[in-house]
Amino acid sequence: MAAQGLQLRCSIDRLGAMGFLEVVRTVPRHLGLLRSLTRNARAGRYALAILIDYPGFHLRLGEALRRAGVPVLQYVAPQLWAWRPGRLPRLRRAADRLAAILPFEELWFRTRGMACTYVGHPLLDRVWPSREEARRTLGLPPGVPVLGIFPGSREGEIRRNWPLFRDVGRRMLAEGRTAHVVVAGTAWGYYPDQDRFVVHRSQPELVFAAATAGLVKSGTATLEAACSDMPMVVAYRTQRSTYLIATRLMTVDRISLVNLVAEADVVPEFWHPPVAAAPVADAVRPLLDERSAEYQAQRAGLAAVRGRLGTPGAAERVADLALELFAC
Repeated sequence: MAAQGLQLRCSIDRLGAMGFLEVVRTVPRHLGLLRSLTRNARAGRYALAILIDYPGFHLRLGEALRRAGVPVLQYVAPQLWAWRPGRLPRLRRAADRLAAILPFEELWFRTRGMACTYVGHPLLDRVWPSREEARRTLGLPPGVPVLGIFPGSREGEIRRNWPLFRDVGRRMLAEGRTAHVVVAGTAWGYYPDQDRFVVHRSQPELVFAAATAGLVKSGTATLEAACSDMPMVVAYRTQRSTYLIATRLMTVDRISLVNLVAEADVVPEFWHPPVAAAPVADAVRPLLDERSAEYQAQRAGLAAVRGRLGTPGAAERVADLALELFAC
């Protein structure tokens, strides 16, 4: 957006944080930005607001903007269907309309009195490299099993998930299931005891495309794997206290977006503690054999998921919704 001439009031790099103390330190910046944008709205500087994701801040901002008479389009619906649906009244106050990126969200919100339109998932606009191209770029041989590991992008996620993901990769190497384990790492991530792994710190789409199968942290990465046609096992480790709190707030019994979109168990999930390496490895093992029934069944399930994600052009459809709201 900046490349197209958008004036940046505050970079997301200055707002994002990981860890309790880091989040607390960003509160003054968030409050200052909220006050500034609210003053501008009251002064009549904004004819329309398009708020993209980031619900923790945008629910507050949306409420302030609408009180100032600015219509609000929220692009990417907060996942109230998964946890804390009691926030719905606040969302109604914060947005005139939702642009949803998951197929079941439109009906969920509309039946609860919220104007919502399904626009398709923006991942469908991404161009994925072929397996041959990705392996050539990564220096991997063709025609052999490759395990991709995706432990997350946040420091806390990596710290919790890495020992599990590393141990599963070690088992696959020791058993001869693969001779190549590639980690989709971040530029700053710490991955101790990598053994014979290759850590690729940029362009994770290359790892998705190159891998025969993957071990993936829950989140958008599971949909990225589906779009790249990579069979996977989903795993996520969290603290016991966090797990107990989350399960009390959750209204769904699956955590993988692939399974939620499919409304079926397409990929194995491991998130109920303790999440141990042995059962996760048991689920990964058959996926490294392209002739296995598990591999073939999952590819068919992933194709069905891609079909449910809509068609390319999500951004254009959001722009059309914005123009409609602007004209009202």
